[in-house]
Amino acid sequence: MDREAFAALLGDEGQALLGSLEGYEPDRELAVATRLRRDHPPQLVSAALAQARLRQRAVAKFGAEDAARMYFTPDGLEQSTRAGVAAYRAGRFAGTSTASNSSHASGTSGASGEQHDPARGLGVRRLADLCCGIGGDAIALARAGVEVLAVDRDPLTCDVVRANAEALGLADRIEVRCQDVGDADVSGYDALFVDPARRGGKGRIFDPEAYSPPLSWAVEVARRVSHAALKVAPGIPHEAVPEEAEAEWISDGGDVKEAVLWFGTGDGSSPESSLVRATLLPGPRSLLSRRLPDPPAGPVGGYLFEPDGAVVRAHLVAEVAEELDGRLIDPTIAYVTCDEARPTPYATGYEITDVLPFNLKRLRALLRERRVGVATIKKRGSAVEPAELRKKLKLDGPNSCTVFLTRVAGAPTMLLGHPLRP
Repeated sequence: MDREAFAALLGDEGQALLGSLEGYEPDRELAVATRLRRDHPPQLVSAALAQARLRQRAVAKFGAEDAARMYFTPDGLEQSTRAGVAAYRAGRFAGTSTASNSSHASGTSGASGEQHDPARGLGVRRLADLCCGIGGDAIALARAGVEVLAVDRDPLTCDVVRANAEALGLADRIEVRCQDVGDADVSGYDALFVDPARRGGKGRIFDPEAYSPPLSWAVEVARRVSHAALKVAPGIPHEAVPEEAEAEWISDGGDVKEAVLWFGTGDGSSPESSLVRATLLPGPRSLLSRRLPDPPAGPVGGYLFEPDGAVVRAHLVAEVAEELDGRLIDPTIAYVTCDEARPTPYATGYEITDVLPFNLKRLRALLRERRVGVATIKKRGSAVEPAELRKKLKLDGPNSCTVFLTRVAGAPTMLLGHPLRP
């Protein structure tokens, strides 16, 4: 879709066409397109159908109500922030987020003690959103009461941001400028949000200096304002995090979505002001680093805990192990085991029934004996592919089981168990 087609889509005929496609079934697209082209220009029909498809896909990120009113490009939707994550970050900027569910540096859950917690909010009122994409973050910020300057260098993307701001009743809070972010005048804004492009012609970009713009540029700009947040890939090396930045890994519904480097969240008076946190949504619940040494490894107990992906990425498994009074099953594997069931929001717990050396025939016989027809197969530190293993197990029966393929004290091991009830 080009700018001309998008402009036509915003006109009366395009809007009527889009309205007629609500709830349409993609598998009938050919018949629908053929019918619509009898009365509408082919280019407009193609643009409307493409937008209808994107809106259906966008429901998972933006919810049905917003997705039905917003506009998207394929790349813009793919790279946009999930609405819940954007709302959480907007709350931190605006000062509307809550820290009541944070685990503080004291190691206790909740606001025990008066530890400084950066998640309490920054009180930002004017923010420049650089590399704004289709405007997902700008929308969340505007809804949080922040005046937003949204900057992107792609003219079609800027058209989409303006249309989204208008469609959601936020045009008075979002100013859109189409220019290179390096040329943007951000003077007068008390905060920045930078979301560099992390995809290229060959897929995902893992080197932060290959982002567009590079991470070093974003860090330099972040240091010029009172507060800033830089969105980066969850796999960013910890050594690439600037010393003065707070690094936050965020998961939503158990899936790791992003990492964010925050500037201006601490008082800067001590090394402790530089924090690492894992934040789990919905909630939010935040686990803060206590700079603990790696937990010891020991025998598998009656319970196994799988830390949330954000906890693992943030290197906070030791904090979870201490909370559980647990140990690792292997020095290199992020599974925590303990002898008592101690539920924690930062890990999923399982009761372990069997600890066995890995053996396909033994596993197949055991599951057949227990009439297991549904097996959830998880792996860490194993070369076995769950999909291939599932084919070989030939499961049949009314019962279920969780199978962990991993290492215990360096040896390939299979653990069998069941999830703990919440």
